[in-house]
Amino acid sequence: MRRPLPTAEEALEILKRRRTRPQRRPPPPAGKSLAPLIKQLDAKFGQGPALLQTRWREIVGEVLARRTEPVRVVKGRNGEGGALELRVDGPVASLIQHQAPQITQRLDLLLGKGVVTRLRIVQGPVKAPAAQPVPRPRRKPPLDAAQERDLADSLAAQPEGGLKDALLKLGRAVLREPR
Repeated sequence: MRRPLPTAEEALEILKRRRTRPQRRPPPPAGKSLAPLIKQLDAKFGQGPALLQTRWREIVGEVLARRTEPVRVVKGRNGEGGALELRVDGPVASLIQHQAPQITQRLDLLLGKGVVTRLRIVQGPVKAPAAQPVPRPRRKPPLDAAQERDLADSLAAQPEGGLKDALLKLGRAVLREPR
């Protein structure tokens, strides 16, 4: 025996008596609640060596970037300027000492005036810097019709096959090169 469906008025009465669950709200975005915390941590500790490692090649130059790496920024006491700890490879330490004023000036431009006032040099192994992408050679333009015809005429006496194809390829490569 089937149960009869309630009428519209009965359905409203049933819904008034029963408590329904509230609709679930999605959680707030994580970035919204983490942003103030990250701001506080950044103000307290600074961005550290991660920012420096990405721009290190610009700060010290190509040659020194291969032989040095920033390790950490040590905050100074009583709000004084901090020290940048550098790991250097062998005799490069003397070059860094001579270029310390220029490096600290460049760091002032990046991090702000007075954040780093001195350099701490630690000798040790340096990680290999990320390899620069190797530019792919440009493809040479095809031969013009006259050169292609002259090449085909010069090889017309050759029998069809792999040798003729290889000679055509070699001829095209030689004719494409600037003289």
